[in-house]
Amino acid sequence: MVRHTKKICSELWKSQKWKQLRRHLFRLQRRLYKAVQAGDRQKARSLQKLILKSRSAQLLAIRQVTQLNQGKRTAGIDGKSSLDCRERFELLDNLNHYAYNWKHSELREIPIPKKNGKTRILKVPTIADRAWQCLIKYALEPAHEATFSADSYGFRPGRSAQDAQKRLFNHLKSDANGITKRVIELDIKKCFDRISHDSIMERLIAPQSIKSGVYRCLKAGINPEFPEQGAPQGGVVSPLLANVALNGIEDCHPSIRYADDMVIILKPKDNAGKILQKFKDFLAERKMEISEEKTKITKTTDGFDFLGWNIRVQKNGKFKSIPSEENHRTIRKKIKTVVNSSNYGAEVKAKKLAPIVRGWRNYHKNCDMSSSRDSLWFMNKTANRKFRKEKKVNRYQANELCDKAFPAVGYKQNKHVNVRGTKSPFDGDLVYWSKRNSKLYDNATSKTLTKQNHSCEHCGHKFLSDEYVHLHHVDGNHDNWKPKNLMAVHQSCHQEIHWSRPKGKSRD
Repeated sequence: MVRHTKKICSELWKSQKWKQLRRHLFRLQRRLYKAVQAGDRQKARSLQKLILKSRSAQLLAIRQVTQLNQGKRTAGIDGKSSLDCRERFELLDNLNHYAYNWKHSELREIPIPKKNGKTRILKVPTIADRAWQCLIKYALEPAHEATFSADSYGFRPGRSAQDAQKRLFNHLKSDANGITKRVIELDIKKCFDRISHDSIMERLIAPQSIKSGVYRCLKAGINPEFPEQGAPQGGVVSPLLANVALNGIEDCHPSIRYADDMVIILKPKDNAGKILQKFKDFLAERKMEISEEKTKITKTTDGFDFLGWNIRVQKNGKFKSIPSEENHRTIRKKIKTVVNSSNYGAEVKAKKLAPIVRGWRNYHKNCDMSSSRDSLWFMNKTANRKFRKEKKVNRYQANELCDKAFPAVGYKQNKHVNVRGTKSPFDGDLVYWSKRNSKLYDNATSKTLTKQNHSCEHCGHKFLSDEYVHLHHVDGNHDNWKPKNLMAVHQSCHQEIHWSRPKGKSRD
């Protein structure tokens, strides 16, 4: 009987019209974005209430935290690391009845070591709490996207670290006299732990019912030492709340911000002390302060690290960006962990290495990657030597495995196309966003997206920034890379394709 009920729930979950649900939610979010832009806060609050009670938003929030998010298998304090389809529908009923009066559980604390030897505490909510936070985020994000600065890039839809990198290039390139400038590497002391709850509440665009829920969420993750401060790191909505609190800091002086990482651009005649004081005053209002030991003024010709890159203006005035030493050390450590593992053979190691290396190279593809260090040449040779020590792997097989383990990714220095002004995916300009997001991919994925007119082959929707693009092999054969065998689809659509595939068929 239980098995029969689970099967019914599973079929019911899979048969949801996700395409229509996504379209309905996006329509509400676009109206909300435009209402805030027009200054109609009353209409905005009404739309936020609609989103909170919308079945489409509730279903999509549950799917997001249980199926799509990278940390979907991380358990909260209740020990649950996943939900079956029956439990998802039970959660849907809870969201529907208690969305306005949600009781947030305590958070599971996971210590994460930092590079300076200290630890930070990751506070993980339960799956149910994550679903509620995701639902709240659907209602808050479009409203605040209409107010956020153009020079803020972290944890925002449609924006990335590469946008911040290109913005720095625009400030420091030879045409902008970057060789004469200095930068302040601004570090906010324990940013997430010290954000004032009152400052968040004052700036939150939401009806009182949503504000009360957010306040309870903040209180669930407080540090007893600072009872009125802190946004728990690990929550779905926490990065958005941090952006809400820090919004406007970019107006103190020309700067580029990625979450709490910030670079302030100084011209030769700028008074660094007065400018820094403006930022200190801004942060003091939010019960935060600058870390004096980590904040420093640097000449652009001396170089500085930002978001995993070492950025420098050369003596000839040209802007140069390469992976930072710390970032390079991290990727070497990851590769060594896989290569030196005795749990699996060379073929499995190559499969595990490929996404690690490809991801790292894609992140840095707008840098100068011409050096042997940045090409990972030495790591490739080390892996090749390890593979050849296995009895069944000869020299030619080791070379083939290394080609798979270290996939080539082309690089073009400073060629990233920056996001235009204050544009947001919620503005409804689907053509702009689908074409822009298609440019973030290359090789077979890029060609397939162009062939499909930047639309998902499964659902027909344009590709926005909320989901990754997946390449689906129609015949299930990963070695068949013919254009006719490839489909560019949403991550969630990829799952739907496999749900509908008859038993016995091979899978991607």
